[in-house]
Amino acid sequence: MLKRLKTLSLFLMAGPLLALAQPAQRPNIVIILADDLGWGDVGFHGSDIQTPHIDRLAREGVVLNRYYTAPVCSPTRAGLMTGRYPNRFGLRETVIPPWSTFAVDTAETFLSQWLAAAGYRNRAALGKWHLGHARRDYLPLQRGFTYFYGHYNGAIDYFSHEREGELDWHRNEETVRDSGYSTDLITDEAVRCIADYAAEDGPFFLYVAYNAPHGPLQAKEEDLRRYGYDASKPVFGANQKGAQHTVGRGNTRAQTYAAMVTCMDRGIGRILAALDSLGIENETLVLFHSDNGAAPGEGGSSGSLKGTKFQEWDGGVRSPAVIKWPDGFEGGRSVDQVTGYIDALPTLLDIAGYDAPHRKPLDGISILPVLQSVQPHIDRDFYLGYGALISNNRWKIVKANSGNPRMKATTDMLYDIVADPAETSDLKSQHPGRFRQLSGKVAGFDAITSHVVVPPYGHGRRGFVAPKDWKITD
Repeated sequence: MLKRLKTLSLFLMAGPLLALAQPAQRPNIVIILADDLGWGDVGFHGSDIQTPHIDRLAREGVVLNRYYTAPVCSPTRAGLMTGRYPNRFGLRETVIPPWSTFAVDTAETFLSQWLAAAGYRNRAALGKWHLGHARRDYLPLQRGFTYFYGHYNGAIDYFSHEREGELDWHRNEETVRDSGYSTDLITDEAVRCIADYAAEDGPFFLYVAYNAPHGPLQAKEEDLRRYGYDASKPVFGANQKGAQHTVGRGNTRAQTYAAMVTCMDRGIGRILAALDSLGIENETLVLFHSDNGAAPGEGGSSGSLKGTKFQEWDGGVRSPAVIKWPDGFEGGRSVDQVTGYIDALPTLLDIAGYDAPHRKPLDGISILPVLQSVQPHIDRDFYLGYGALISNNRWKIVKANSGNPRMKATTDMLYDIVADPAETSDLKSQHPGRFRQLSGKVAGFDAITSHVVVPPYGHGRRGFVAPKDWKITD
């Protein structure tokens, strides 16, 4: 009877959860999210940036060669947590800035809440939150996580941990004054959590959201020197008036960016080593990807792909991604299934043996059959936003009339994205029937509306004063 009551209480924590079917062995789950890491910024995609640990993960795991995100970070994080397209709750066009009162609708159920019902007692969020902070019920501990360490806002100073002149660094909901480079602090906490959680019964969930290599571009000198930093030469932007975040700048943006990526990679190596040293590597699922493409002008690269962050060209929304679970499926291979951020939740719930109807329908699908080589591929439509969509793992449509103005698309386009990943040849005149079919599909997604929409980025900025130490109490 006591066991039944415990199960019921977990159901209530997660919302409208009606049934639970657990497999014999549920894996620990570690999601590692990079921030603004481009397609061309990892060694396994040919980059000169040193990423040996991410490359090792790619060799040993399953490379998700066609993993898509939103073109900016808050929407991707929201879709990752909900399994739903972020325009369903008003978060598609921009991020949640410090002065915004917007947050992901609290009626949405987060992955952390689903996993609570699936028996994951320890659920930690580490690093960058960026899903709403104006009220306490928007914070991680109110959204299904049992532990939080990191910052609420994006674009904090890597050394002082400040945003808008106030310290934004927290343990649970208390501000802490831990000194150090933010990437290292996030890694340290991840390693500590793994050790603590591995000593307890039951699987754990760890969401490690690095703020690297997102701006401001700041790196440690030891990493800058790997890329030829010369302290006798000026740092980039040295002559700019009113420049901020000057600590940690290298001689060039590209040098600083590369140093930041390598530091994050070293942290990922420490996380993987912690799993290995505790003998839980095989029973732990690790998912790694970026939240969007490389930001323009910040030193990152889209590699062979077209476009950057803020755009639905593949360079803005196609992420380097790997998933590894030695006990669950064979590694050392690559799959070309179109998948992405909204699929993480249904896939992980499938793996956890979670079987319950959802109050709100998911947009994502479980790709477990592909990962386990039960199916070679799953046909589906994947909406990229702003009049862009990929259908049946092959065709990509870009609509100029409903599209993203940052893409500067003057005409509608149709691509065979498999044969033409750089999006160079418009095929709509050769395939008019296909173009009309996909135009209808993307119009349906573009028509999705929400009862609330995040305001434009600058709305509310004038006169804004950050709360002291970013302490949120209301």
